[in-house]
Amino acid sequence: MVVSWDEIIAKNPTSLNNTHMIKHQHFQKYQAWYETIIVSVYILLNNTINATSMIMEESRNSDTLPFLIWQPFLFEYSSAIGSVLLLPAIGWLLNKRPILSENFKRTFIIYLFASIVFSLCHITIMVWLRKLVYWTQNLTYDFGDLLFELVYEYRKDLWSFIFFVMAILSYRFIFSRLQGEANAINQGEDKPVTNNIDRLLVKKLGKEFIIKVEDIEWFESSGNYVNLHIQGRIYPMRTTMNNLIQQIQNEGFCRIHRCYGINLDAVTSITPLSSGDSEIKLNNGKTLTLSRRYKEEFKLKIDNV
Repeated sequence: MVVSWDEIIAKNPTSLNNTHMIKHQHFQKYQAWYETIIVSVYILLNNTINATSMIMEESRNSDTLPFLIWQPFLFEYSSAIGSVLLLPAIGWLLNKRPILSENFKRTFIIYLFASIVFSLCHITIMVWLRKLVYWTQNLTYDFGDLLFELVYEYRKDLWSFIFFVMAILSYRFIFSRLQGEANAINQGEDKPVTNNIDRLLVKKLGKEFIIKVEDIEWFESSGNYVNLHIQGRIYPMRTTMNNLIQQIQNEGFCRIHRCYGINLDAVTSITPLSSGDSEIKLNNGKTLTLSRRYKEEFKLKIDNV
């Protein structure tokens, strides 16, 4: 008997939502690793092609290679390893200083300086790897004229730096569109996001729709995002727990843990634990921990509801 996808969803909504939730949290938690792996695979494949192309071109012109067979691979892979090791730093920079910042001139200067630092670090790693391998072969590696080589390498590293920035941004853009990223409804307007926001704009797969803040059941921090849980679905929002709680605390929300916050209207029971913490059960069946650190704040909120 053939069972349709709609019938599977109807019979197992909780299981499917949990599976979606787990996958979503997994990608968010290891987003930096996925960015690094994807770009690293491209770098290694590209550099392997470059090394083999060099060998094939020399073989076409002569039966004897003017270099040892392993040298082209050393040159390409030492460069690739240096780039891969620096990729997390580029991801960190994009998080700390987004490209589309309001002060474009300052951002441009920061990224220009970062490209120089990237090049110097890349050259240092590359040269020391080559020196190490040459030393194991009882050979001496000569980098050449320092000033000339630094300028020569920076020309290539600047292009690599731009490519890595664009590759990471493209990956994040596609990921956010597939997952459906949420933003405060007045974000992007002339005035900044204020407290007491009551609606969020969600963009997903080229579509936009509005959700009410009061529909949020609970939320949790996940890297550079806060995941909003609404009726079994997750909507990531690029913000911090502190910023979000300041914007919605007057709408009946309270932080209960370093990583969690809840809608007070969604609470069904509170169970004290021997550790001093408490266990909060929501009307959707979800159980969360109320940390001792946030107990007083939680009690005050409950009394005012």
